[in-house]
Amino acid sequence: MKFAFVIFKYFPYGGAQRDMLRIARDCAARGHQVKIYTGQWHGERPHKNIEVAILPYSGFLNHQRHQQLIAAITAQLAIDRPDIVVGFNRMPGLDAYYAADPCFIERAYTERNCLYRLSGRYRFFAASEKAVMSQESGCHILSLSPREKTIFQRWYQTPDERFHVLPPNIPAQAFSGIDRDTTRREVRLEFGLPEQANIVLMVGSAFIRKGLDRTITGTASLPEPLRNNTWILAVGEDKPEGMLALARRLGIENRLILTGGRPDVPRLMMGADVFVHAARSELAGLVLIEAMTAGLPVIVTDICGYAPHIEAAKAGAVLPEPFNQDDLNRALAHILEADRTPWRENGLRYTGDIAARFSPTAEADLLEQLAAAKHA
Repeated sequence: MKFAFVIFKYFPYGGAQRDMLRIARDCAARGHQVKIYTGQWHGERPHKNIEVAILPYSGFLNHQRHQQLIAAITAQLAIDRPDIVVGFNRMPGLDAYYAADPCFIERAYTERNCLYRLSGRYRFFAASEKAVMSQESGCHILSLSPREKTIFQRWYQTPDERFHVLPPNIPAQAFSGIDRDTTRREVRLEFGLPEQANIVLMVGSAFIRKGLDRTITGTASLPEPLRNNTWILAVGEDKPEGMLALARRLGIENRLILTGGRPDVPRLMMGADVFVHAARSELAGLVLIEAMTAGLPVIVTDICGYAPHIEAAKAGAVLPEPFNQDDLNRALAHILEADRTPWRENGLRYTGDIAARFSPTAEADLLEQLAAAKHA
């Protein structure tokens, strides 16, 4: 069968982008023709069994550019006539939508004022979401978070049968063959840190949304002996000036290492001491599952869709909402000072159990079923 995957922009370090390429590869490995439709592609192209179509678009404003791109993608799909269209951004004409973004209209009403809801940007994104989620749409939703499913249904009354809640994908293969003790030494040597240094790891672009400022503040609050042996390793793409200024103001600029995006996140997770994801918004949080798979204790805000997995596993600390900086400060100090073995073993046991119970290609399994049902 012919599988079309739609994503407006691909870059190698985004969570939805990585999921898209993994699922596309799983479908291609089964012999399906896979073509990715996008407006931008940054990074290495997939192997020859997956085609990438980069379509032209323009526009002065962001939502205008999206409108142009959707028109170009829709026109090309009409020519190619795939058996199933799988979207990783919201737009009309999808057969399945991978719900990696939170409900737009919920945020528009809870986080924005009424003037925003008069804008062209609001009208465009609200219409794109409605095309996927409304009762009249036939689009199936591959849902990462039961919490977000409830929010979508509150606004759109989307029928239950169109939602397919997916188990977390366990990337065990990414960590196989990485020796923890050796990697701890190598990572500290790479960054010029003492052999016994504590590394607080953060992974994610959009530093404010992912809460790097909160992690910096928490590290600055540590008792002096602990603070003097602790460094933050922040992996992701964003403008660094604001985070560097905050670290400088709090007196820990020399304890903040900004690496940019990197392909060796599993290695860094194996070499770190604690993973902090104090995000302000996160529909799921693939990095949380990766951290547990690495045996890395996790500190996460309750707003993250995958936070309940950390709680269920007893693999770290889940910070309640509304966020309180003191909660993070205490959790960080506690985990750095304690024996981290129980958290590590709990995370490994939990992700191992999920891997044993669910197919590693659950998304591809479902898309095959949906494509077959569409043409039955």
